[in-house]
Amino acid sequence: MTFAKIYLMNRFSFGALLVMSMATTLSSGWGFFVHRTVNQLAVYQLPKQLGQFFYNNIDTVVQNSIRPDQRRNSDPTEGTKHFIDLEMFGDSAAFKMPRNWDAAVQKFTKDTLLKYGHLPYWVITMQGSLTNAFKARNKDSILFYAADIAHYIGDAHVPLHTTFYYDGQNTNMRGIHALWESTVPELALSEYQLNSRHKANYLAKPDEAIWGAIQQAHSLLPAMWQQEREATKDFTDSTKYRLQKLYGREVKGYTTAFARAYNKRIGSMVNEQLLRTSNLIADFWYTAWVDAGKPDLEKVSRKQKKGLKKERRAFKRNSLIEKDLLISKKQKVADPSVTQ
Repeated sequence: MTFAKIYLMNRFSFGALLVMSMATTLSSGWGFFVHRTVNQLAVYQLPKQLGQFFYNNIDTVVQNSIRPDQRRNSDPTEGTKHFIDLEMFGDSAAFKMPRNWDAAVQKFTKDTLLKYGHLPYWVITMQGSLTNAFKARNKDSILFYAADIAHYIGDAHVPLHTTFYYDGQNTNMRGIHALWESTVPELALSEYQLNSRHKANYLAKPDEAIWGAIQQAHSLLPAMWQQEREATKDFTDSTKYRLQKLYGREVKGYTTAFARAYNKRIGSMVNEQLLRTSNLIADFWYTAWVDAGKPDLEKVSRKQKKGLKKERRAFKRNSLIEKDLLISKKQKVADPSVTQ
């Protein structure tokens, strides 16, 4: 077995705490819950014509936000599209790596990029596919690539998807990946700000935009680890961790009490990353549509127009949960990474 295969096996089997469903045995960026939430929020930030198209198909875009994670069991090339281990590409790699895939291959080799992750480059590939789908006015393809690119953009905003130490291996914090991206937002979402004044912007340089997200996410790692240490001071091993059985396997995970304490210490960090994710998803969708010539997509009924207007109003007032309009809350999928 090659080192590359051993590395990938280790990366994607670091504990059942990161298992999102029986069909998905690999770690995901954000939990299913958040991936679905950010896609819905992005729809409300789009201009009228494009926003109406996505609203008319909002269930498809929201529910398929998790499809890239589900592909990992059947597609051996899928895994490394979800992360980039910046430490493996040299000092200050987030600022120094080539933005162009061909230039990156020339500098690091394709094998190295495929082994240690190529998330930002894959986002740009998906952007091209989405733009072409808009040009062809192919509804199914538009929705397919829109959901896929949104997932990868979400992954780019999870700090632990930018590091070789994706689950706290260097800090003795096994389980922090699921704690930060799934447990905390599921526990605290009702307290989050889920509205934004952001309106979709055209990205003249999409590559710089996604790399900016990578840089910003990576910069959060020291605070993530430090606040775990600080929270630990108020817990014993027995109150910090609990053992639970998942699919017949006993695993160790953080307790709900510790998750709440950790969330209090990191403040609005997760909430802010959630909003940054939805903002950038809207920007990428809008940019693909503009680059395709702003095509007309489908007819709109009066009922659909009223529906979007109602939900946009709730979004602006941060009342999607209160009005029972947040799809991820209504159709929640069990996520074993959340410590009960």
